[in-house]
This record gives sequence, C-alpha cells and structure tokens, in this order.
Amino acid sequence: MKAFCLGLFLFLTLPSYGQDKYNYVHFNKLTEVEGTPYMMASIEHRGKMYDAKSRYLLFIHTKTGQTKQVDFPNDGYIDRVEQVKIDSLGINKIIVSAQTVDLDGKNGINWEDPQQIIVLSPDGQEKTQLTENQLFTQAWAINKQTGTIVITGYFDSNNNKKYDKTDKNEIYIYDLATLKLISKI
Repeated sequence: MKAFCLGLFLFLTLPSYGQDKYNYVHFNKLTEVEGTPYMMASIEHRGKMYDAKSRYLLFIHTKTGQTKQVDFPNDGYIDRVEQVKIDSLGINKIIVSAQTVDLDGKNGINWEDPQQIIVLSPDGQEKTQLTENQLFTQAWAINKQTGTIVITGYFDSNNNKKYDKTDKNEIYIYDLATLKLISKI
C-alpha cells in the first residue's frame, strides 16, 4: 500500500512540475524609442496551448540595462504601438491602442470588447488611458502641427455589441502635451 501511495504521489507531482518547461517567451517587436536611450519590446509569455500567460511592453535603458515593464491583461490584445515625437512642441509619447477591458464581465476580453487609447511616457514610467472603457474606438490620428490626437468612436447605446444607427458617435480631441481633453464633438 505504501509503495502504491508513493507511486501515486510521484505520478501526480511529476507532470505538474514538468508543465512549466513548455512556456515560451515571444518577442513580437523590438523598436527604438527615438530621442531616448530606450528600446521597447512587446512581449508575451505563452503556454503549451499558445494562450498568453502574461503580456506587456518592456522598456529597456540601453546604457544601464534597467527595465520597466508596462503590463496589459493576459487576454487583452495590443493592436498598434506608435511613437509620437514633435520636437517643436516638446512632445515625445508612445500611443498604444489595445483591448484591455472585459466590458460584459463574462467571457474575458474578446473581439466584441472596445479598444482603448493609452499614452505612455518614452521610458514607460507614466501610463494614462485617454478613452473611456465604454468607447469603441474606431480610428485615431495625430496632428503634428497642433500636437493633438483625434479619436473617433461610438458608445453602444443598446448593449447589443453591434454598431447600429442608435449608437452615439463621437470625436475626441486631446492635447498630447497635457493629455487633457480639448473638445468632444
């Protein structure tokens, strides 16, 4: 009986210990942050079934080797990462469009959830979400003359997770220097 119990415990512990060896680190992109000594990497830790165990942006100081990790939800999705550098206005920001909120709170973050616009400092130390969680961001663009970001989107007024005539469309204009809302149209 003791031999059977010992064999059973060994059988149960070995597979659970061995699971971690199948985790992979996947670097999606490595990018220079212009005007700074930083590089930025988009990283996912994936398990055996290619599900994300963690997802983040890593800012690497190339002279000191110090790093700053900016976390995103495991089931979220980072769509677009773009640096906006306007020397004449003193603006140097990283703009990230990502799905980070499970709006219905049921099935995790999926394609039916809205996309948020998040602004990071070029070293990753500061993180500011510009758009509301309920705004389904459709497009965004930078005006380099004025140093503003223009964001278009809609609010799903009837919560059917579809874009239809009753949904409220809006345009937001934010100042990238102060990250304050200038106008809502």
